[in-house]
Formats: sequence, structure tokens, C-alpha cells
Amino acid sequence: MANKIVYRTEDEVRDSAKIQLGFDKAEADVKQGTGQITTFNQLGFKGVIDKPDGWYLPDDYTLPAIILETKSEAEDISLQKWADELIKNCNIVSKKYKNTCGILYNGIDIRVFKNGTEVCNTEISNVLQNKSYYLSLFTQDNIDKQQIYNLTKRINDCLHTEFGIKNLYHRMIFTACALVAKRYGALLIEDMSFTLMKNSILSTLSKSLEESRKQNLKLDLLTEVYSEIKMNNTTNQEAINNFINWVSEISDCVNSDHWNGEDVMGIFFNEFNRYKKKSESGQVFTPDHITSFMYRLIEVNQNDKVLDAACGSGAFLVKAMCNMMKEAGGINTKKASKIKDSQLFGIEFDREIFALACANMLIHKDGKTNLEHLDSRSPEACDWIKSKNITKVLMNPPFESKYGCLTIVENVLKNVPRNTKCAFILPDKKLEKDKKGKKLLKHSTLEKIIKLPEKVFSEGVTTSIFIFTAGIPQNDKEIFACYIEDDGLETVKNQGRQDIKDRWQSIEDRWVDIIRKQSGDDTVQWIKPSKHLSYQMPEKPFEIFEEDFTKTMMDYLMFKQGIDVKEFSDSLVKKVMYDSKISSKESDITIVLKGKEVHNETN
Repeated sequence: MANKIVYRTEDEVRDSAKIQLGFDKAEADVKQGTGQITTFNQLGFKGVIDKPDGWYLPDDYTLPAIILETKSEAEDISLQKWADELIKNCNIVSKKYKNTCGILYNGIDIRVFKNGTEVCNTEISNVLQNKSYYLSLFTQDNIDKQQIYNLTKRINDCLHTEFGIKNLYHRMIFTACALVAKRYGALLIEDMSFTLMKNSILSTLSKSLEESRKQNLKLDLLTEVYSEIKMNNTTNQEAINNFINWVSEISDCVNSDHWNGEDVMGIFFNEFNRYKKKSESGQVFTPDHITSFMYRLIEVNQNDKVLDAACGSGAFLVKAMCNMMKEAGGINTKKASKIKDSQLFGIEFDREIFALACANMLIHKDGKTNLEHLDSRSPEACDWIKSKNITKVLMNPPFESKYGCLTIVENVLKNVPRNTKCAFILPDKKLEKDKKGKKLLKHSTLEKIIKLPEKVFSEGVTTSIFIFTAGIPQNDKEIFACYIEDDGLETVKNQGRQDIKDRWQSIEDRWVDIIRKQSGDDTVQWIKPSKHLSYQMPEKPFEIFEEDFTKTMMDYLMFKQGIDVKEFSDSLVKKVMYDSKISSKESDITIVLKGKEVHNETN
């Protein structure tokens, strides 16, 4: 006899939601609670007799309000009638409140509506969270990116001219170490001496690594590289004070509730990197909007184990960390700790850039991330990857063959579990021009090629995202391909490419949908792997006009008569410009050349 499924009733779900949301505790200047008998009229909405299941209503109408609608576990909350019921109650509240969050919950599934529009379930936690999580939906994306650009330029100039740090990456590492130290409570105050400031950073840096080095001894490389940085022992107090203040401002942005993994540090590293196109290891830093896009393309989630085997400064790992923790309910959840402790894996070969990656993760309070200072082309790296049970790969490996680009790609594909989704940024024609490209298809399937806009990388290389499924041979399976011609970013003088008109998010949403459906844009192609391994730019159709025919005939006649075309053209232009009188009346233009009148009607 089968066991009968027992569902929680609506009352039980509501009581549970009350505690999870934190509606059960009294709070100054807020009406909050749950029930079935309280009307909106009793809550201050005169004459409205509808009854919400739960409410969070601040006395200050400029703050967000929350309305809860609960159902029993047996109810299917995907039905539109339940959403309509919640939205109706939210509309009542929105007559007073500027921002309203609606939550539809049956004890198992959850739907969230922000000002009447449903929030995509990939962008929020699928577990009911405390009310602060939903209130934060209205306080995101407020970091002043322009200020980060300005501060980074000032810091770079100051370290170069006043502190005498000539190496660009040393300037980046010194600043990153100062940010780590600030994050962990270093005493950095105005009017302190240069020596005291430098030693305070080193001392705090060492202490911050104590717990983390139990898991990863190679983090000590960070303090080693910091200690090796050569600089002037400057006595310019103004420069010292400026550096401390600028670092503090960036630190405040990283610590802000508005941080969305974009990474103030992503902006910071990319802005610094603008002053030098590539490192000695062929490193090309990935723009922040592309890391976000790739995360969504292979559907990374909070339970994945993410690898970047050429992690650079850690942009993909920080983006994954941010998005995964957001899905898990925020940085203070137990799941967030697990994500940071055992779900993010990175390899970097360049010693100084490895130190930079360590600093980046420490800035985000994640010293325990599994970062390894290894060569991803080596058997040791292959064994390390194989031992981690990776589920998703996000990478932008060094492009040049001399740095082992496709060897790294092959090692990753061969050492992650079968069916692992792997996304790599590579030059458009890399798989076709390198003999190793076709070899990859013997053990892995190239599913998609997404050609990126031409200007994504300032280095001038044109690139595509190549999405593989590891462990399954290609055979004759065709490859989906498309071309994102424009990412909406614009070049700002002396500041690189920026999303100054906030266009990228809607562009990203559109392309994620097109790529998921594999249709919906004229650039979509299906490529036979036996013919091509890149997006094929369509050939422009051949066109000929009457003017082309006339020009060809005139060129031929002048050739037969021995007339030099260039000489004749120059002479004609000079005659018209300098030996003629030109006048106009209404729509007529009159040219008088050596006493002869040429009349031309423009209409």
C-alpha cells in the first residue's frame, strides 16, 4: 500500500513564512505580521476590505513594502489566478508606497514580484529568505562606477610618479594588498608615515592569511610578492594621504550593500589593465559584462563547482561567487560559506597575477578559495582538476599558441567529469587555424559558438565564446552559432569602453533568450563541424549601379584616347573650383566657366 502524501495546510505555510521572513518580531516604525482576518482598512488603507496573508508596511512611504500571499503545499502557484490575487493586493499598497515586493509562497515554491513585475527565478533564491533579502532588491546597482574609474586613475598615477612603482602589476598588487588590509581592519589613517603605512598593510595582510593558509599554503605568495615591490620611501605626505583616502573610498564600495560582484574590483582591475595591453603571460582581462553573460549561458547555479584554469585576477570566480551566494540567500547564509570554501577553483601560472587573484578573493572575504599556482598544461594540474569533481567551467585562456592555449583547453575538457558544460573565450578562428582544434572534437562536443562584438577586447583580437560538453565526441552534430554585433558599450575618452547608457542588461537578456531557444535573430547559423569551427560572416551580395557602368565606360574611353585619368580629374576639379563663378537661386545652381554658362537644376 502506497504511503499517502501529507501536505502542509495554508495556515501552516503562513505560520512558517512569518518566522522565515521575520514578520514575527516587533519593529519600530513598521506594521508587520501575518493572518487571515486583518483588512487593508485596518492597516491604514481607508475603505479597502481585502485581506493580505502577510504584510511589512514601514511608516515611511519612501521605503519598500512587502505583501505576502500564501497557499497550501498542494496548490500550484504557477497558476495565473494566484499571481493575479497577489498583484491586486500589491496594487492596493502601491497607492501609498513607491516600491512594493509581492511574495507568493506555498511552502515549497516561491514567486517574487517587484513593483508588479515577476523577478526571474534565476536571479533570486528559490528558498524563502528573511525580509531584508527582498528589501535589498530595491537597493542594488547604486555604486558610482565613474568614481571607481576616477579613483583608479588617480591611484595609478600617484603610485607611478610619487611612490616610484614602475611595474604596472606591482602597482595593482600594492593597491589590492592595501584593500585587503583595509578589509581586515588595518590602521590606515591620514598623516601616518610611508613606512608605517607600508608595514601596517604587510602586518594586516599576514594576519588575514593565518586562517586561510591552513587550507592553501600558496597564499603566502601574496605577502612575498608584496614584499618584493620596489618603491620610493616617499616623504610626500599629501600623496600618502591621498592614497589612503582613495583606497578607503574603493573599500567602502566593495563593502557596500549595493555590491553585485561587478565588481568594483572588476572595474578596478580592468581600468588598471588599460595602461598595458597584455602581461608577459599573454593575459587578457575579461570585461565584467562578459563574465556575467557567460555565467548565464551555461546556467551556473548555487550548487555548482566552478573552475577557471587560467583565472588571472579571478574575475570569473568572483562573479560566480557573487551570483551563487545571491541565489543562496545572501552572504550571511551557511550555503554562502560552503560556496566560498569548496565550490570555487582557480589555477594561475603567472606568479604575480596569482598573487593578484589571491588578493581579489581576500578583498571579498574569501581567503579559502581553492587557488593553485600551477601550469595548466602540466600533468600535475590535470590531476588537480580531476580531483575536484568540477560541474561548470568559465575561462578566458591566454590566446597565443606559445602559451599553450588549446593545450589548456584540452586538459580541462579531458579532466572534468563527462557532460560538464565548459565555456571558453577564444579568438574567432582559433579552432580552425590550430591543428589541435579539430582534435578536441574527438572527445568533446562543441555545442555553441557566440561571436562577440568586434570591440570587446581593446587588444584588437576578435573573439567568440565556445561552449563545449566534455566527454562526448562531436561526430557529425551541427554547431549552433550567432553573432552579437553590439554590446551597447561606448568608448569614453581615457577611460575605455563603458556601459554609460545602461544598455547591456537588456541586450544580455535578449541574447540569453535567443541562445536558449536557438532562434530569434537573423545571425543564427548551424555549422557543420567538418566544414567550419567558427561563426561564418555572411558575404555581402554583389551589387552594380548605373554609375558604376558609366564610370567604367568613361575610364575605358579615356584609356583609348591616352588620357591620364588622375591628371584629367585634378584638372577638372581645379577648373570648377578656381576658374568658375558659381551662383545659386532657389533650387537652381549656375556655374560660369570661362564665359560659358552651365545650368543645373537640382530638382
